[in-house]
Amino acid sequence: MSDPVYPAATQDIGARRRELAPDIHQAFDEFSRQVFADGALPQKTKQLIAVAVAHVTQCPYCIAGHTKLAHRAGAGDAEIMEAIWVAAEMRAGGAFAHSTIALHTLAGHDHDHTG
Repeated sequence: MSDPVYPAATQDIGARRRELAPDIHQAFDEFSRQVFADGALPQKTKQLIAVAVAHVTQCPYCIAGHTKLAHRAGAGDAEIMEAIWVAAEMRAGGAFAHSTIALHTLAGHDHDHTG
């Protein structure tokens, strides 16, 4: 990542994170291993979900990391891109669905304005 807004995730940063909260870090690592292990969903599917979620949360570290992991788990470029499109649709769909709140708000006001 060359964007200066996001510093590089270095080994030194990882070591510092572990040093500052070793028990929590170890628990998180184990949690991650369990979450991404084969289960009802295979690792490949889980990594594709992670790619989509990373795009929704807009975490550049997660986007890069889970894209690599999805590829390693056997996901092809087209599968990864489709997962990203699912994320894009879900984000757009969230805005569309939440228009219900605005429309309810507008319906509760007496006004003569029309679209």
